Amino acid sequence: MPLAYIPELIFALLVLTFPVVTLLVLKLFRSVPSESPANPQRDEHGTPTDSNARNPYLARFFIVAMLFVILEVEIIFLIPWAILFRSSLLAGMGGFALMSVIVFAGILLVGYVWLYKKGALDWT
Repeated sequence: MPLAYIPELIFALLVLTFPVVTLLVLKLFRSVPSESPANPQRDEHGTPTDSNARNPYLARFFIVAMLFVILEVEIIFLIPWAILFRSSLLAGMGGFALMSVIVFAGILLVGYVWLYKKGALDWT
């Protein structure tokens, strides 16, 4: 029985050593930028920065990002449902399958209507 766990042990060792080895190799080869007046700080696009202050993001940006994530999760749940809907029709449970997806979409629609009424989707 213990011999059956050897592949899992090898996999666990690989999982633990790969990130450590990767970080060590990257630390050896990275370049350290010098911060002098002749070499001003640059942002991720390579343009010089005007100050050290970070520009705050609007809260609306995060709300739209979360709405996008919720929409993607909804699609992830609807694709398997659509694939299995035909087999549930053949099994005589088409009404139950259709009602379950209507309830699921209805809950999400109520959430979107609530956000719209709160003004979270208004960009003006």
